[in-house]
Amino acid sequence: MKKKLLDIVRDKIRFKHYSISTEKTYIFWIKHYIFFHHKQHPENLGKKEIEDFLTFLAVKKKVSPTTQNQAFSALLFLYREVLGIDISTWNVQALRAQQRKHIPVVLTKDEVQTIILNMNGIYQLMVKLMYGCGLRM
Repeated sequence: MKKKLLDIVRDKIRFKHYSISTEKTYIFWIKHYIFFHHKQHPENLGKKEIEDFLTFLAVKKKVSPTTQNQAFSALLFLYREVLGIDISTWNVQALRAQQRKHIPVVLTKDEVQTIILNMNGIYQLMVKLMYGCGLRM
C-alpha cells in the first residue's frame, strides 16, 4: 500500500529532526498549496504554479514577507527532500509581500505643540490638561 504524500512529508521532517512546530507549519503550507491547485499532485506542478501560489499569498491574502518565506520554505522542502526535484535552478519570481508600515504610537513634543496651538477655547484647555497629566491618548 502506497503512503500518502503528507505522511511521507511528516516522515522526512521527523527523520531530519525538525521541530514539531516546523512540521505543523510545513504540512499547513503544503496542504494549502495542493488545495490552491485543485488537489493536483505537486509532481505535476512546476515553477509557474509555485509563483502563482506565492503571489496569491502576497496579493490576495496579504501575508507578511516572513509568512510568504515560510510558505516558500515548505515548498522547497517538499520538492527537494520529498519529491527529489531540485527547484533551486528554477529561479522562482513571485510577487513579494510588502512590509507593513508601522504608524508611530507617540507624537513628538513639536507635533503635540502644533496640535495644541491649532486648537482654541475649551478644547485647547482639555488637551493641555490631558497632556500635562501624562494622558497620552
